[in-house]
Amino acid sequence: MTTPLKSSAQRSQKAGGASVDVIVRGGKVVTMDKDRRVIDDGSVAIKGGRIVAVGSLAEIDKNYSARETIDARGHVVIPGLINGHTHVPMTLFRGLADDLDLQEWLTKYIFPAEAKNVTEEFVRVGTRLGLAEMIRGGTTTYCDMYYFEDAIADETQKAGVRGVLGETVIDFPVADNKTWPEAMAYAEKFVRKWKGNPLITPAIAPHAPYTVSEEHLKQVRALSDKTGAPVVIHVSETRKEVEDITKQKGASPVDYLARIGFLSNRVIAAHLVHISPEEITVLKRLGVGCVHNPQSNMKLASGVAPVPQMLQADLDLGLGTDGAASNNDLNMWEEVDTTAKLHKVFTMDPKVVSAQQAFEMATIRGARALHLEKEIGSIEKGKRADIVIVDLDDLNQTPFYNIYSELVYATKAGDVRTVIVEGRVIMRDRDLLTLDEKDIKARARVFREQIIKSLAPSTTQTGKNRTGGLAQSPSKRP
Repeated sequence: MTTPLKSSAQRSQKAGGASVDVIVRGGKVVTMDKDRRVIDDGSVAIKGGRIVAVGSLAEIDKNYSARETIDARGHVVIPGLINGHTHVPMTLFRGLADDLDLQEWLTKYIFPAEAKNVTEEFVRVGTRLGLAEMIRGGTTTYCDMYYFEDAIADETQKAGVRGVLGETVIDFPVADNKTWPEAMAYAEKFVRKWKGNPLITPAIAPHAPYTVSEEHLKQVRALSDKTGAPVVIHVSETRKEVEDITKQKGASPVDYLARIGFLSNRVIAAHLVHISPEEITVLKRLGVGCVHNPQSNMKLASGVAPVPQMLQADLDLGLGTDGAASNNDLNMWEEVDTTAKLHKVFTMDPKVVSAQQAFEMATIRGARALHLEKEIGSIEKGKRADIVIVDLDDLNQTPFYNIYSELVYATKAGDVRTVIVEGRVIMRDRDLLTLDEKDIKARARVFREQIIKSLAPSTTQTGKNRTGGLAQSPSKRP
């Protein structure tokens, strides 16, 4: 049975205690700090969007009073989950085309659908849908790359979610920019507009080494050096990509990007399915953030990344869902569970990728992958107050023995009760406080009808990619 959380706006644990904004009180606190402390009867004090104290219930009651307390007894308190790779507006393409090989999926369905439907309004509606889904599942930070990223940032800030948001730049005309100079001008303006925002980290997102030229990749690195912006990119997702780049450049994608000076400790590389031990060493040496996308990789038959070896090398390795068009959801609980199981069956070793390691990839190691480990990823004094309260008493969680086993193998998105980002409650007892679910669904369904109508002529002409001039390259989607 789900236990409702109790909140009081005027509750003080001790007269004269230091005043804070919120106290999350009495839950099992899974800190994910360096000692991986789990406080069985713990509390968290929050002020000004940051965590000011973490400790036992008695300790926090003694030293702090709050304008609002949230009773978390009988629940587990965890750091907000981090979705390290998304294309969030693509929620509107969820289920459009499935069980196809990558090129057919792209050229017959996704590229035509994007060319005929992606506008700023499309992006806003899809973003709101994705944000609502992520909040419901306890995701508090996500890393995105798509078009009209300024609109995505606007919607993300309104919803109160944290985002590392990359404006896609690519070597052919797309929805928001038709030329490379236009795209780079947009990206620089976007970065300068949002830099320093407490929730939004603006980034530049060159799509992939096979869709962005060497000269243009170097321009992205230069803009990142100038502005300090992170860089988000797909790397080594498929065998074909690796074969093509190796043939064209005389080196694998990772080695090629390293050779041209593109890789740095501001880069966030998604997928990295087909990489060698030597490339793992390069990624570690250069401080590249890496994101594993197990379910998308499985669904598109891209392969299985060498995650055990990446963990052994202590890479900054997080987890992501990829877009909902290739997953088909934004559920980080499923990614955590899949990560822990996939590599066991692939290696035939039940000891690889433990439950704790998988959970680390969705929290503190995921924060490292986004180069934000000093700010998020664990419940520690001084960090941003991104906290999720999860039910611990549902049927699927009974009986309870081990906290990491419970979180990774038993907990579902529906067990998330309350979500706090930057000290602000954005979902309380499953009630979304910053988004209108009814309106989001209604608008998404309108776009569904538009998308179906727009694709009717092209999808009946087998083998033709009627893209309307927006996506002429046979490349992977952003």
